[in-house]
Amino acid sequence: MAPIPTPGHQPPDDPAKAYTGLPSDEAERRARERGWTTVRSLPEGAIVTMEYVAGRLNFSVADGRVTRCWQG
Repeated sequence: MAPIPTPGHQPPDDPAKAYTGLPSDEAERRARERGWTTVRSLPEGAIVTMEYVAGRLNFSVADGRVTRCWQG
């Protein structure tokens, strides 16, 4: 389960597009260093729920590289 963010927590001002094309382990490391509280890597095409979690960054990964990235 994702950690409950503190009230007023704003996600980092970090463009999600910056992670596309990176190796998944490097993208996850960078995201955590930049302040994302939760980083979720998913196989490309995975079925996921649509709940929004502030401070979470999602990666879609294929062949070890980030193919898509989005907040929440």
